[in-house]
Amino acid sequence: MQVLTPDRSLRIGGTKPRLLLATLLLEANQVVGSDTLIEVLWAAGPPSSATANLRTYVSSLRGVLGTAGARIAAHPSGYAIEVPVERLDLLLFEDLVARARADGRTEAGAAHLREALALWRGEPLGDLPASPAWDHRLRALTQARLAAAEELVATKLATGEHASAIDDLRGLIGEHPYREDLWQQLILALHRGGRRAEALHAYTEIRRQLVDELGIEPGQELREAHARVLAEDFEEPGAASRPDANAGAGAGAGSGAGAGAGTDPGTDTDPGASAGAGTGGGSGMGAGGGAGAGGWTGAPPPYQLPADIPDFTGRAAAVTALTEALATHHPDGPPSIAVVVGPPGVGKTALAVHCAHAVRPGYPAGQLHLCLGGTDPSPADPAELLAEALRALGVAAAALPPTLRERSALYRSLLAERPMLVLLDDAADTAQVRALLPGNGCAVLITSRRRITELPGALLLELDVLPPGEAEQLLGRIIGPERLAADRQAALDILACCGHLPLAIRIAGARLAGRPGWPLAVFQRRLADESSRLDELRAGDLEVRGSLERSTGRLTGEAAAAFHALGLLGPASVPGWVADAVLGRPRTEAVVDSLVDASLLRLAGTDALGQPRYQLHDLMRAQARQHVAGEEGRRALARVVGGWTSAAGHAMTRLPTTLFSLTPGEPVSWSLPGETLAQLTADPLSWFEAERESLVEAVRLAAGTGLAASAWGLAGALVPYFDLHCLLDEWQLTHSLALDSARAAGDRRGEAAMLRGLGQVCLYQDRYAEAGDMLRRACALFRELGDTRGEAISICGLGAVSQFSGDHLRALGSFRRALAMFLTIGDRGGEAYARQAIGRIHLSLRDVRQASRWLAEALRLARDLGDTHREGCVSMHLGRLHDMKAEAGEAMRFQGRALDIFERLGDRHCGAYAMQSLGGLQAANGERSEGSDRLQASLAIFQQLGDRSGEAAAFQTLGELYRSAGRTALASHYLHRAVELRRELDDAGPSPRRV
Repeated sequence: MQVLTPDRSLRIGGTKPRLLLATLLLEANQVVGSDTLIEVLWAAGPPSSATANLRTYVSSLRGVLGTAGARIAAHPSGYAIEVPVERLDLLLFEDLVARARADGRTEAGAAHLREALALWRGEPLGDLPASPAWDHRLRALTQARLAAAEELVATKLATGEHASAIDDLRGLIGEHPYREDLWQQLILALHRGGRRAEALHAYTEIRRQLVDELGIEPGQELREAHARVLAEDFEEPGAASRPDANAGAGAGAGSGAGAGAGTDPGTDTDPGASAGAGTGGGSGMGAGGGAGAGGWTGAPPPYQLPADIPDFTGRAAAVTALTEALATHHPDGPPSIAVVVGPPGVGKTALAVHCAHAVRPGYPAGQLHLCLGGTDPSPADPAELLAEALRALGVAAAALPPTLRERSALYRSLLAERPMLVLLDDAADTAQVRALLPGNGCAVLITSRRRITELPGALLLELDVLPPGEAEQLLGRIIGPERLAADRQAALDILACCGHLPLAIRIAGARLAGRPGWPLAVFQRRLADESSRLDELRAGDLEVRGSLERSTGRLTGEAAAAFHALGLLGPASVPGWVADAVLGRPRTEAVVDSLVDASLLRLAGTDALGQPRYQLHDLMRAQARQHVAGEEGRRALARVVGGWTSAAGHAMTRLPTTLFSLTPGEPVSWSLPGETLAQLTADPLSWFEAERESLVEAVRLAAGTGLAASAWGLAGALVPYFDLHCLLDEWQLTHSLALDSARAAGDRRGEAAMLRGLGQVCLYQDRYAEAGDMLRRACALFRELGDTRGEAISICGLGAVSQFSGDHLRALGSFRRALAMFLTIGDRGGEAYARQAIGRIHLSLRDVRQASRWLAEALRLARDLGDTHREGCVSMHLGRLHDMKAEAGEAMRFQGRALDIFERLGDRHCGAYAMQSLGGLQAANGERSEGSDRLQASLAIFQQLGDRSGEAAAFQTLGELYRSAGRTALASHYLHRAVELRRELDDAGPSPRRV
């Protein structure tokens, strides 16, 4: 594995970061679950800190990969590396192979294949320890390379490059010495290239190898190749007997009654709906006419596959998996079965038809295509489908057996004599499919919106929307790459509105292609309105809404209610318990499963807590929302937000600090059971991290639907987590949304609480004037409401504003006033904070005696309360106090105690400040190496958290340390960087700072 920039190779240090990067790159532009990543990194068993360590490794990679054109994005269930196709050899290889397939066996196709194969340099990831989690992907990738090499050989043979093809075949045989198909191609290539003697020698060589080493004779096809050489037969195999494509279409004209009905339109539409239209009665099969013994009409073999998709795009891994599964069949073995499932419009039929054409040469006896109408109001009867198939196989109408069982038996008997490829499109369920399965020797390809998992030995391929690069490529093929490139941002916005769903992209492309004068931005603006988006996504007989409703219209009862209500939620994935809240009852797993099985609800993965997470496609959400009654939907949404709020409140109480949390006193409208709450929030930090995106979205939804108390209650419950991890952007967003909602509803307590929270954000960002204004308004509102605790907390914020503005005496007055209020209401946690703050002011005033008194009292109170986080904060100030008194040993002891507390609680931000103070003390007292290490570690944390004030201070301290050690060049670099950061802070302002 190599990471290259245009001018150099980047070094990824350490085995675990390389393993992490390799795992993400194997599934580039797709989310890889945290559990998978942990399994790869710690194959022998993960440590208890695995999740935290994983975050650290991801953070370290982000810094390195920035110049390589890649970005690692966090998701609730894991991480995804976002990288353009042209920047990753794996994606580029798959893209080039797809282009070659589209070009056919031409010079252009050969050029793409050569370029693709030239990207290979030995065994993939051969320089890293193997992981079982990679096996499937690497195996598919290796098989894709072999398939590309074989296709290049076939292309060379088709274009007359026999000598080059022979060299390639010998190379492939060296890697796969027992592949009889490769030997067969070599023998025939030598024969057609005029090298008959070499062809005969090659057959002798492989026969001796098989007999001597495996004790078997060559297979039938290899023996036939040998016979062709002996007979000097230069004709392509099967050319004399195989009808051309038009003849095949005509032969199937009477065997596809109702073909095309019920399939996904667009990329899921039956591309050849006309082939196979009509009835058995007047078909080219001559049903009922000219029948021989037993009702056999002597009809030609059926070649019923619809036309391939001319602009089929991407899906390289899926194509490889399907073609390999379908190509593996034995005359006496069970049928090879592959099932393609996925939501409406995802391109199941298009993929199935494309792959069926790719393996068609392996089934010269014929190919059957039956449309099962699984999404029609009344799916096709298996007995009628068998009648259709039997007529295509030459059975006269009068000779059709009367019962389903007898028709199925005759069908299996006929296919046993001449193995075929059977395409069963749009299956309703397993029961409909069973009677249509051949007995042996055939291959069956099934498409369905419903998961069909009950067929033994079947390959199940779940199809999702297109990756961004392939979606863009498809749109470019429809409207023209030049038009797309001229306004690429509008094109990307259109694709985002389509949710990368192939059907939606095809419709959007069709509409744009029909309006060549339209700028892309015109259509993008029309799609931007979610309320009318489905109306825009229709072209002729193609429409997204109709495709979706053929599935959603079959829902009833709780499944329908859950689906429609889930449409009210945002794009973030949600855990399974949300369905409980939506329906207002526990244990709704069966309802969720029914939606997943119908491909209407996507299983998005498993989060770090082990919870399955679910997600609706954007267009499906738009469709679902239109079926929810106003008040019913509002009640369901209130229950969901109530569930989030109760869980967040429960998790909040387990965080290291909850001082600034202000939430409503009244109970939420719906809550998870206590046992479930305890289980989910046992590790509160992991829970908040897993649900972070969903929690922010829940605040947005509540605020947008007038649920003011729910909005600000949830926003308030998130403050301790946002505070702990310096997530100021989300803090500000949630509080701003909730503030507007509270004001609109006339909820003055909610307004005060949100002003207090926003004031704290401004304070952290050194925006003291704004902070003071918001905190004063919050203080006044709390005073009018008689909320003493809220008023006291707001006054503490005003004290901090005064302190950081340099007005220490005003700050001291504010904290003393807040302390009196905390004492009045018996809030001992607030009392501990106020005493610490007063001690901190005296420390700033260098009043050692008063500082010692107040801090000692704050420390005693924190310990009495069991508030270890407050104890850590006070210990930091006591460390400064002892440093001021030139008591280095005591100063380091208190700073070390603070660091231990913060690390144990998982507070990296406060821990970085303690680490910085301890490192500075160690360096000043002769422990330069240890001090430097701690300062460097604190610098890395400040950089990761975006705390530029802390970063500047760390650079300054390190610069002074290196200058005192005589390392002038290094010192100059660090001090210069500290000056630059402070200048940036003066210009730009906001930077997180913990109080």
